[in-house]
Amino acid sequence: MQAKKRYLILLSAGACLALLYLGAVPLQTASRHRHESRRHGYRPDHPWPHFSDRLHPFAPWDQTETEEYNVHASVRHARDVNTSVYKGKRCRMESCFDFSRCKKNAFKVYVYPQQKGEKISESYQNILSTIEGSRFYTSDPGQACLFVLSLDTLDRDQLSPQYVHNLKTKIQNLPLWNNGRNHLIFNLYSGTWPDYTEDLGFDVGQAMLAKASISTENFRPNFDVSIPLYPKEHPRTGGERGFLKYNSIPPFRKYMLVFKGKRYLTGIGSDTRNALYHVHNAEDVVLLTTCKHGKDWQKHKDARCDKDNAEYDRYDYKEMLHNSTFCLVPRGRRLGSFRFLEALQAACVPVMLSNGWELPFSEIINWNTAAVIGDERLLLQIPTTVRSIHQDKILSLRQQTQFLWEAYFSSVEKIVLTTLEIIQDRVLEHSSRSTQMWNTHPGGLFALPQYSSYLGDFPFFYSPKFTAVIHAVSNLVSQSQPILKLLVAVAKSQYCAQIIVLWNCDKPLPAKHRWPATSVPVIVIEGENKVMSSRFLPYEAIVTDAVLSLDEDTVLSTTEFFPFRDSLIPNILGHNAAVNLQIQKKSFLRVFQAPLMGGIWREKKTNKQKKTRQVRFYVHFFKCPCTF
Repeated sequence: MQAKKRYLILLSAGACLALLYLGAVPLQTASRHRHESRRHGYRPDHPWPHFSDRLHPFAPWDQTETEEYNVHASVRHARDVNTSVYKGKRCRMESCFDFSRCKKNAFKVYVYPQQKGEKISESYQNILSTIEGSRFYTSDPGQACLFVLSLDTLDRDQLSPQYVHNLKTKIQNLPLWNNGRNHLIFNLYSGTWPDYTEDLGFDVGQAMLAKASISTENFRPNFDVSIPLYPKEHPRTGGERGFLKYNSIPPFRKYMLVFKGKRYLTGIGSDTRNALYHVHNAEDVVLLTTCKHGKDWQKHKDARCDKDNAEYDRYDYKEMLHNSTFCLVPRGRRLGSFRFLEALQAACVPVMLSNGWELPFSEIINWNTAAVIGDERLLLQIPTTVRSIHQDKILSLRQQTQFLWEAYFSSVEKIVLTTLEIIQDRVLEHSSRSTQMWNTHPGGLFALPQYSSYLGDFPFFYSPKFTAVIHAVSNLVSQSQPILKLLVAVAKSQYCAQIIVLWNCDKPLPAKHRWPATSVPVIVIEGENKVMSSRFLPYEAIVTDAVLSLDEDTVLSTTEFFPFRDSLIPNILGHNAAVNLQIQKKSFLRVFQAPLMGGIWREKKTNKQKKTRQVRFYVHFFKCPCTF
């Protein structure tokens, strides 16, 4: 019995020793792994499973495009990379502009002094001269809010004779550069053949770009400024007025849609222009291209080149431009084109075919009121689209092209000053101009926001008041006559400033007590000539922009005045039940200028009715007389 106990104890001890021995090896291995993980970091025993499909990146496109992701990079390195990207492609006014420089001296612009031996093109010299002659200029860099380089940055095409070499080093050596902060860089041409990218050949850093042919992809909203592409011959000051001499109604011209320009056989920008022959009909849609450009064009010419070149030489470009309703503006090598400004000046409504182009001064200009924005992929639908535009819309678009040309694009001075005014509105946002100021006559350059933020304070914007002119031909016999009720109703309107009664009756003027008491002044003027057109003569007594012209028998309630006025705010108003504003195709129309505030009197005689009706209508900005 004692022997069994001894054997059992020995067996138990052996089992314990075996268990201890077998457990020691994993413990040592785990200890070694923990020690190694402390030295080299954690590494799992089993690798992560491999997935065939890649996950979509969540980082911004500009960050993934410029970052070279490295798993071994430090946190500081990753932060520095992210910061440098943010200050470049993702710059905004609130992140890359120092507003503190503009607090003491408002908005002042400093131009770097020209360095010895540096050549400046005439185009860039015009820009610098415009700035130095403006009210923004300061010769003290300590007072400056914005800095402009004296180094010519307009042409960054390496094949151009105007290209400035070693510009990167020269800019970095400027003492006030500060990585481009509060700097403005002007550029017209970037990139070179065959891709014509938007690379300027140097790092702009935190500088703002005033650039032509800039794409919406690279445009930094509320930071960069898109400017038009203009030729070397563009005048520095003044500039020609628009070519619109008169407004034709209907507003259609000899051609519906025209274009004349180069056809690129190779390289970027050739797709749209090479397909224009599909739309050309040689009648009202005339789209002409030539292969004759460059040194080696004959090596690359196709089967259509000879025919296109011959037809191209048959038409005069200026004659087409001045006699077309719409002008096609396709992209060239770059997104912008000289055809854009040419169409604006000629009052030929531009039809834009340049996908991805940030239109000039898009921050302030509503281009839908002056141009037709097309799509290069829908080229074959362009003729149908322009034919469907109503003639009223065409007339409005044409008028707006003339306003925009003369207000912002007719000279280098206006282009540069508009650029500076846009930046000033960003800096002094509390006194910035409204969209209406920029897009209505006479434009933002003639309206100082420091003067007032209320449009009614400016002499060329509409006031909410109107003057009522009542044409009276009947004598006052009783207090129940319609003219007296009309006086009371008009005077109750909060928008009525005064009432003028034009007395064209054969009887003498009634006594003062015969007229009803009103809250607005009533002026009674006796007409010298007892004719209907005498209602236009008291324009010297009118003190408001809007005129409500009424006959004595008009029945109109006070509640109708405001919606009537508000719906036709750009017009001087008339109310007559016999008014007929329709223009029939077979009508004899005679037009002459009326003496009252640019109004137009139109006399219409229809062939069917053999009856004459007098029609009045007014416009705010028809600088030219209309012909029918």
